[in-house]
Amino acid sequence: MHLRPLLVCALLGAAGAAFAQADPPATGVLDNMPVFAPALKGKLGFPMAWTAQVRDLPAWRAAGRAKVWELSLQGADTAPFAPRVLAEIDRGSYVARKVAFNLTADSRVLGLLLVPKGKGPFPAALMLHDHGARFDIGKEKLIEPWGDEARLASARAWSKKYFSGRFPGDALAQRGYVVLAVDALGWGDRGPLTAESQQALAANSFNLGSSLAGIMALEDTRAADFLAAQPEVARGKVAAVGFSMGGFRAWQVAALSDAISAFVVVNWMATTDGLMVAGNNQLKGGSAWHMLHPGLLRYLDFPDVASLAAPKPALFFAGEQDGLFPAASAQAAFARMGKVWAAWKAADRFEARMLPGGHEFTQPAQDAAYDWLDRQGQRAR
Repeated sequence: MHLRPLLVCALLGAAGAAFAQADPPATGVLDNMPVFAPALKGKLGFPMAWTAQVRDLPAWRAAGRAKVWELSLQGADTAPFAPRVLAEIDRGSYVARKVAFNLTADSRVLGLLLVPKGKGPFPAALMLHDHGARFDIGKEKLIEPWGDEARLASARAWSKKYFSGRFPGDALAQRGYVVLAVDALGWGDRGPLTAESQQALAANSFNLGSSLAGIMALEDTRAADFLAAQPEVARGKVAAVGFSMGGFRAWQVAALSDAISAFVVVNWMATTDGLMVAGNNQLKGGSAWHMLHPGLLRYLDFPDVASLAAPKPALFFAGEQDGLFPAASAQAAFARMGKVWAAWKAADRFEARMLPGGHEFTQPAQDAAYDWLDRQGQRAR
């Protein structure tokens, strides 16, 4: 009757001896990830993603939005904008204004606002700037600045590098759109920030009960509301347009804000599985802090969040040689999103294009995007 306890002890002892004799792993961290990253990946089931079993699409979207806002660590913000025009110049077919307004209850910012001449109201576009590891300019990457020669030189160099020497916001204003661009926290007039200090800013945001990514999400939805409220803007005709990190911001604000009626995303879409691979920029931290809501990937992948914007008209561009967003992963994300638009019976409102080239928003791509916006009924009639 005493044999069973003795047998259990013997087995436990043997297991302990085997464990003690096993060599420890050679490393605990590989490519800036824990060596057990594959196991963590395997647990990401994205249970709130759309599936064919979803019957109530509005309820699914509402639940997804609520989860994003919950994990953004932001509260509702209804502070009056209290705008004031600080400066204005004539650019031929439109005027450019420097406008100060309350982006949130905590931040009064300077925005660049382009307004076409003539009888409105006009369609509008919220232009969302990239990361680029360059922080001296933000809104000026998209709208040509004035009154500061150093900033103008920096902006023109950026335009030459990524936008065929063109300012995408000004090009859209020439087509008859009201255009707004605002600095994200850390860029331009809202700096200074450096690549090295991003981690500290993100950590300190958490220490203050907030989130760097959440702040950006809230501020972008507020910017959309501000633009939609301008007297020159046609009701229900506010698009979001963004490149790189700005592309992330464009699909995010489209998913979270009813003020956005259509959106264009250039060079920011992929699956988590495709991004979290050796050598990818996502593994370096840095810019990733601005796009990571704590815990959200336990519920929704990036294309799942973007799909919360359905059935709004959506155009995605990806570069075939984009080293930041592998083409295969981008295409997998596009396929997933296309199914959601189809479920809304709006497959014709979703378009994804693989373009030759890399991480850039060239003049031909800009023209194609702006032609697409016109076709979506964004242009006021």
